[in-house]
Amino acid sequence: MHRLFQFAGLALLSALVVYTSGCAAVYHDIKSWFDDDFEQIDASAVAKYWDGPRIGPGMTLAITVGTASTQPKEFVLLVDQNGEITIPYLIQDPIACDGLTLDALKQKLVKAYSVYIRQPQILVSFGSYDPKGVSPWGTVTVMGEVGVQGPVNMPPTMDLTITKVLQLAGGLKPFADKTRIVVTRCDKEGRQSRIKVDLREIGEDGRFDRDITLKAGDVVYVPETWY
Repeated sequence: MHRLFQFAGLALLSALVVYTSGCAAVYHDIKSWFDDDFEQIDASAVAKYWDGPRIGPGMTLAITVGTASTQPKEFVLLVDQNGEITIPYLIQDPIACDGLTLDALKQKLVKAYSVYIRQPQILVSFGSYDPKGVSPWGTVTVMGEVGVQGPVNMPPTMDLTITKVLQLAGGLKPFADKTRIVVTRCDKEGRQSRIKVDLREIGEDGRFDRDITLKAGDVVYVPETWY
């Protein structure tokens, strides 16, 4: 019965769109939000290959360098537009770090410092940023039945998930459809893919692997229920 109402609603909507604009493509775009046959990505398969947030231009890194017998020195460095950092004193040449994880950069620095000091002890972490400003790591746009529509800053840890972004967007409205949330994502070639997210799977069934990690530029759309 619920499916019948959906088809009836789509038929009425298509008639109105064709009558007012005469553009069948508009109807196709609207209908595609509610079709079940768009590409669905297995979130558990994506999570299996997730090895941590990546470093990129504009990020702030906190790096501590020392040895077992010396006082550690801490440097707060900005990754430049070329994806490189320059550490004072021991290492004068820029260190390329764009696209690396924190652990990968740590191993790279250990190797570089080992030329000068014995058994260097290095810690690498993301620096802080002002969450009220515009995040240098990009934004995720949230639309539809949420408290506040618009961009949500991506944190430096790049671990913004569906549940987190919905909380930051003011939560869901009373008539939001929790089972048909859509994430639209573009790759580097401009190709779009859509991922359907069911919050009930995450909350009621404990499927935390379905709480996918978002990427900068993603659009999260929360539709209204049809009943």
